[in-house]
Amino acid sequence: MERHDGRTPNELRPCEMQVGFVSTADGSCLIRCGGTRVICTASIDESVPPFLRGKGMGWVTAEYAMLPASTGRRKARDGVKKDGRSVEISRLIGRALRQAVDRRFLGERTITIDCDVLEADGGTRTASITGGFVALCMAVNKLMQQGKLKESPIIHQIAAVSAGVVDDTPCLDLCYVEDSAAQTDMNFVMNEQGAFIELQGTGEGRAFSRGELNQLLALGEKGIEELHDIQREALGDAAHVIAPKRTLVIASNNPHKIREISQMLDDCLHVISMEEAGFFEEIDENGDTFEANAIIKAKAVAQATGFCAIGDDSGLTVDALNGEPGVLSARYCGVHGNDKANNDLLIEKLKDVPAEGRTAQFNCAMALVLPNGETHTVSGTCPGVITFTPRGNGGFGYDPYFEYLSGETFAEMDGAEKNLISHRAKALQAMLPYLEDLQ
Repeated sequence: MERHDGRTPNELRPCEMQVGFVSTADGSCLIRCGGTRVICTASIDESVPPFLRGKGMGWVTAEYAMLPASTGRRKARDGVKKDGRSVEISRLIGRALRQAVDRRFLGERTITIDCDVLEADGGTRTASITGGFVALCMAVNKLMQQGKLKESPIIHQIAAVSAGVVDDTPCLDLCYVEDSAAQTDMNFVMNEQGAFIELQGTGEGRAFSRGELNQLLALGEKGIEELHDIQREALGDAAHVIAPKRTLVIASNNPHKIREISQMLDDCLHVISMEEAGFFEEIDENGDTFEANAIIKAKAVAQATGFCAIGDDSGLTVDALNGEPGVLSARYCGVHGNDKANNDLLIEKLKDVPAEGRTAQFNCAMALVLPNGETHTVSGTCPGVITFTPRGNGGFGYDPYFEYLSGETFAEMDGAEKNLISHRAKALQAMLPYLEDLQ
């Protein structure tokens, strides 16, 4: 088949994106796809709609309009009653671009994407989504440069393209002449993972087959991949805002704890200590439970740094001592962090307790706090017994005296072995769904 403009069936129209086209906008992009040209601008408002106030979440919305001369024959401007097609496309653009953003990390602000069609030669809605994403990225980059955001809320790259069956041939990226005569017309909105955000398909002239649908899907995927490359090239250095590895601050400077948690997360997040995040304050752990202390630590660090933070409070509870040392585990002897003195006091208190009565548990409560205040808590326990004499040279704290069910003390285990069964490992395992939600 020979197409109207000489392209092959699987070829995009020439596409160009020019960022910063409107200097007064917070982000902007002029996108040209063949004969279609759309100005996409992003405007930041430091407020959210009433239904989101006080929820610590932002909002992304869009408006679409065709300028009067965009179609060659003057199109009347929208009045009080907006054109139904413009409203439908505005909602489509807003839905699509909200999928690009984890609004918990946007703060209570609204980004509005305005898409104004200068010239329409088919595919105006798909061009608006593709260019609108670039404008959105530029606005987020500005917020980060101003220090209003510590991390980018953009978690997916979004683009859109059309495809259709023209003269019984599946074709990519229809121009107006092809679109108006298409037997089947489809629009694809997809992310960088190849997942569909919106899929619109209509048999205009006739029904289409499953085989034709599969061909159109393949064309759509190919076109989206190429548009993603063009978006990144247009953004240049600002492309760093797209799906960066999120930072997680551990509310501790204990190198053992940092290393354990980093190893357990297998590098899926950028894990740093409080000091590395620039947090040097003393946190008053005045809670009367492990969970309360974990929340206190995580909340203090998240609020001060603007990053997600995990706080955990761990400790030993010994049945024969009615749960001691409990939340006082790190300062059982009255001095924080004196492992030898803590162990000496524990063994002294258990000196008359026989082996069968020395059951104990390591406990860990863990709290994840996001910059918007969203909080999740989990816990984990590890059973064992307290030995009469220390064994092993690894670990820290009570590890040399805590014998697991395997017959080894924590101090006799290597790090990998301990990370599989420890109280902290079990708490972190329970926390993983919330951490994976940040990626």
